[in-house]
Amino acid sequence: MNTDEQSMPFSNLSLSRRLERAEGHSNKEFVEARAKLFPESGAEWIKVAGAYAMFDGIGSPLTQTFGLGVFDPVTEVDMEKLEEFFQQHGAHVHHEVSPLADASLLALLNERGYQPIELTSVMYRPIGRDVQLASPRNEKVQSRLMREGEEDLWARTAASGWSEFTELADRILELSNITAKRAGGLSFLVELEGRPIATGAMFIHDGVALLAGASTIPEGRRQGAQLALLESRLRHAAEKGCDIAMMCALPGSASQRNAVRQEFRMRDNPINWNVT
Repeated sequence: MNTDEQSMPFSNLSLSRRLERAEGHSNKEFVEARAKLFPESGAEWIKVAGAYAMFDGIGSPLTQTFGLGVFDPVTEVDMEKLEEFFQQHGAHVHHEVSPLADASLLALLNERGYQPIELTSVMYRPIGRDVQLASPRNEKVQSRLMREGEEDLWARTAASGWSEFTELADRILELSNITAKRAGGLSFLVELEGRPIATGAMFIHDGVALLAGASTIPEGRRQGAQLALLESRLRHAAEKGCDIAMMCALPGSASQRNAVRQEFRMRDNPINWNVT
């Protein structure tokens, strides 16, 4: 299915809530997986004013809130609960806030000394059982669901895709292991003539397929692995009844450009706020 202006859902509060909740549920299950695999980590989450607040460790990109101001009004008491949650863990307070959040939240953030520190591009596209990508695929490259017992293989392959960043090697391997073993997640493995060269993950909630975790080993790049991975995930999501796929990227990045080529459109640019 090729998307067009008529089939593309309008980016309104209803859509924003679906996308925010899909991301929040995905990260909640990751945090629960870390807590189960590494009880000493102190990983946990709470729900305040309809938003999920996560602690996944100091410095983790998941240690923040998701959906703040999108589901329920946020009061000063709510903000105090959230700030106390992060402070008890010795973590900085981060809130990822959608532009569709209630306008009163911005005033509250300013009053409490927050400042914007980061932008993220949230993109989405409709999907159906006849989903087709705009670019031809390399038929030698095949993408499939990870099989039982391949969790370590998936994690090692995913980490190899970040091998240039040697200082992050241990952290990325740990994150990959948790991703492969979390409940509710779907892990995909891409093979070139039977040899694993790339990985990707997907999480489904309320008809939304959240795509994440794409990684290709250096020697497997420019073979069409990411295209095969995207197509297989979209098809699987459609088979499971999803009507929307979403992904996040840095504004103006290669990931965003590639997503736009495959008919993803911007929902908005949520802003990450940090207390000063």
